[in-house]
Amino acid sequence: MAENKPQTVEREIAALIEAEGLPLEFGQTIDRFYVPLANHLADVRSPRSSRPIVVGINGGQGSGKSTLALFLKLLLEEEHGLTTAVLSLDDLYLTRAEREALAEKHHPLLKTRGVPGTHDVELGIRILELLAAGSTGSCDVPAFDKVTDDRKPEADWNRINDPVDIVLLEGWCVGARPQAETELETTINELEQNEDPDGEWRRYVNAQLAGRYADLFARLDHLVMLKVPNFECVEAFRTLQESKLREKEGGGGLMGDAALKHFIMHYERLTRHMLAEMPDRADVVLKLNEHHKLVEVTL
Repeated sequence: MAENKPQTVEREIAALIEAEGLPLEFGQTIDRFYVPLANHLADVRSPRSSRPIVVGINGGQGSGKSTLALFLKLLLEEEHGLTTAVLSLDDLYLTRAEREALAEKHHPLLKTRGVPGTHDVELGIRILELLAAGSTGSCDVPAFDKVTDDRKPEADWNRINDPVDIVLLEGWCVGARPQAETELETTINELEQNEDPDGEWRRYVNAQLAGRYADLFARLDHLVMLKVPNFECVEAFRTLQESKLREKEGGGGLMGDAALKHFIMHYERLTRHMLAEMPDRADVVLKLNEHHKLVEVTL
């Protein structure tokens, strides 16, 4: 890592690299990509700003959104003195019971977390509104347990006590826009062919993007995209992510390979759509190669 960083920041970065189980050479990625991005976001958040800016971090499953958010928070706070809050779209998933009710009312595929329509968007909007309130912006941020596939009890939520300068909202479909209706007519994988042949599920998901999700994403001041080469890489990256999670959690409650492949199909349509249209409008694009390495940044 660069020699000009204060030693305390160097130590914190090294400790976070170790805590996240990342290789030592990940420090080069931080210097080359994360530090310039943190500097850029600090410039975007002008000292004259009267409210926190909301930065969306978009990226396919397993692309590194959570890791990026963790290190950006450290860099923004320690090197720029900007109090930073991280909110994951994953933590806004509806409870299992709520998704089961949704599936019964609209479509069975909505029981599976992930697509627009399976998040508590109103809660996300309320959190951003509270954080935007300045000195009165303290709030509780929910947490979701992927092992139990349910929201954690409120006692396990995170408390943000201080006014914040920057909010990092990370999630696989953050900033997504709906598809044209004509694009929904043709199925794209076995999941849609076998479980949504009439398109009812995908039309519901698309309508959610055009509705309250659009209201949530309208609160973004800046959009960062982690761009993977293609959807096939998303499958590989997400499989690797699940393998690491399975090892960490001892395998309990996690998906096997067949279940994971079926699960990822829920994400395929919108992921392909975002890869095609989002890079041209994102404020920052971080490109990954087939080996999960960042290779280019466009600021």
